Amino acid sequence: MESYEFRQKQSLPYPAKVQHAAQRAQEFYDTVENCHVSVGGLDSITLLLFLRSIGIDVPAISVSQLEDKSIQQIHDGIGVIKLKPIKSKAKVISEFGFPVISKQVASKIALLQNPTEKNKTVRNAIITGDCGKQGGYRKGTRMRLPQKWLNLFGGPENEKYDTDYQTAPFLVSNKCCYYLKEKPCNDWAREHKSSPFLGLMASEGGQREMALVKHGCNYYGKTVTRSAPFAIFNRQDLLQLALELEVPVPRIYGEIVRDSDGTLRTTRAQRTGCSMCGFGIHLEKRPHRFDRLREDNPKEWHYWMYDVGWGGSWITSVLRGKMRLKHDFL
Repeated sequence: MESYEFRQKQSLPYPAKVQHAAQRAQEFYDTVENCHVSVGGLDSITLLLFLRSIGIDVPAISVSQLEDKSIQQIHDGIGVIKLKPIKSKAKVISEFGFPVISKQVASKIALLQNPTEKNKTVRNAIITGDCGKQGGYRKGTRMRLPQKWLNLFGGPENEKYDTDYQTAPFLVSNKCCYYLKEKPCNDWAREHKSSPFLGLMASEGGQREMALVKHGCNYYGKTVTRSAPFAIFNRQDLLQLALELEVPVPRIYGEIVRDSDGTLRTTRAQRTGCSMCGFGIHLEKRPHRFDRLREDNPKEWHYWMYDVGWGGSWITSVLRGKMRLKHDFL
């Protein structure tokens, strides 16, 4: 799909977006042999109930134990099939590292922290932006990490590049999602020969936006087939639909309210994820997701902060000080 075409659809009025979502969902349902809904937080819960409201009643799956307790309760009430992660959350962090900053940045940092001959060219591109022969000798590419992250995590390359890059005293990884969510859901889908409906929206930005703009709501690829009926939605569209469908809102989100200017918002969390996930937390205002975890489940908060190590002085000082955060981390 052309970018301008997708942007035009994003500017449609709300009723037209809902109609578009229904059409794309029905098209996908009629095209693939089997399908299911991958459910997590409010967005995908809304998607599941939306699909049911238009007559598409398919299985819903989730690795529910990764979600907040209040989300798990909603999953129980709407009949979500519960899957188990491949590894425990603590084991993934122990083996591979902490999920911080973003998936994309974490994957690059992990390569710098685990240098091999095979990833030599990629590591060079991450540090210099020079993609070498394999990348057509392009220079100054987006492969290069921003300087603030290189200053903190470029340690293994110190001598080669004669820089003041430091080595943060903890490992970073983007592998949590793979072992905890992606592989269990993909294995279930492969076993049942089923393709997923996903509650993704391009307005969330990042890699999701790029993929949705490129492939559109429905994608039928060689290795990936999926539907994202809400791709052209923004947050206001999603919350409005949730109100209309009377979607049960998990406590972690609070309530959906309308401000004096007509803007909809949730009174607590705006987005959720795994309780131990640090992706993007350095940009959140207080109270952030770890604060809410401390309020809602003090025992779990203490486990992640002190038993697993999120709150250790070594990682806290790095995230507070050397990342130059707008807000305190812990």
